[in-house]
Amino acid sequence: MAEPGRLVVVATPIGNLDDLSPRASAALRDADLVACEDTRRTATLLRHAGSSAPMLPVHEHNEAARASELARRVAAGETIALVSDAGAPSLSDPGVRVVRAVADAGLPVVVIPGPSAVVAALVASGFRTDPFMFVGFVPRKAGERRALIERLAGWEGSVVAFESPNRVAGFLSELAAVDPQRPVAICRELTKVHEEVLRGSAAELAKRVAPGVRGEVTVVVGPSQLPEPEPDVAGAVGVLLGAGLSAAKAAEVAAALGLASRNAAYREALAAASRTER
Repeated sequence: MAEPGRLVVVATPIGNLDDLSPRASAALRDADLVACEDTRRTATLLRHAGSSAPMLPVHEHNEAARASELARRVAAGETIALVSDAGAPSLSDPGVRVVRAVADAGLPVVVIPGPSAVVAALVASGFRTDPFMFVGFVPRKAGERRALIERLAGWEGSVVAFESPNRVAGFLSELAAVDPQRPVAICRELTKVHEEVLRGSAAELAKRVAPGVRGEVTVVVGPSQLPEPEPDVAGAVGVLLGAGLSAAKAAEVAAALGLASRNAAYREALAAASRTER
């Protein structure tokens, strides 16, 4: 039996080929096979790295079928480099099924980190980075997009998303309808010649980019600027009393939920009970 090989997941440049690390270049040269999203784009990358490794297309339409095949080849002793068109495989790109198949087979998986539009945009935005959430591509369907915006309303950190240059104005308009002053950074063509970062409120940038933008776009949404809603202590206490709790117990529960101090909640409970008795 041959000694098992390994899967090497290689992050590749998001625009500037000079961002390919020496370690990533060596991995591409040493690979028995390069599993890639687009052979034409990867051919340019391999030439830059000085690699003559053969390529095998692995994209969203065939990844599920390719995953088990690649796991078998690693088990047979091959070293396979996995790349996507840009950035790290698996992050809104094919790759996760391949990694899972190899890992589930108990075979080695090595990750060579590198360029990331997610991290580059987050840092360039100037917004808080702890915590942050990456949501992938903004949904095309209106209902799913609204659900995402509602989800973002309660998030205290920054949010990074990929969006089409043709749809970014519409997404910001929908965001502005809920939270017009929410800070946003539009990061365009990161690491490329025409790199640009536009910063402003959701409402401002929605108008600014309405004519359209060009190139690949990463959007960073900062923390919400909406004030926290005042807790409805009276309403909550009323519900608790209606459920059969005493005024003291209702006040205790309301205080435990952080709606008010126990004394304030107790006063509300007594007032609500008095109104009910009338």
